Amino acid sequence: MTAFPRAVRRFGMTALDREEAAARPQKAYRAGGGRPARRRVVVRLWVPTTAIFCMLAPVPLLLAPLAWLSPPAVRSRNPYAAVLAIGRTLIALGGTLVDIDTPDARVRVRLF
Repeated sequence: MTAFPRAVRRFGMTALDREEAAARPQKAYRAGGGRPARRRVVVRLWVPTTAIFCMLAPVPLLLAPLAWLSPPAVRSRNPYAAVLAIGRTLIALGGTLVDIDTPDARVRVRLF
């Protein structure tokens, strides 16, 4: 048995049987009907979030003075600082890759 690979020496001839079975192409069937399985749908989306956030940035800055009308327990000390902090967080989302994987579909969303 020195001519056989190390796996055959250790596990016997079943290692060769497994390799042959793995090498044969097999059709994918569903358990119920014997029909071939449907292919998964792949969807790739690119969302320009940074550009959208930059275009919409003046809106919260214009609405920040209305925050002074809310009760002090609800609002922060400086509404403008809160708006800028939220804006920085949203801008930092650029370059994020979101993968959604289900049995029927695979969705990849790239935020840039």
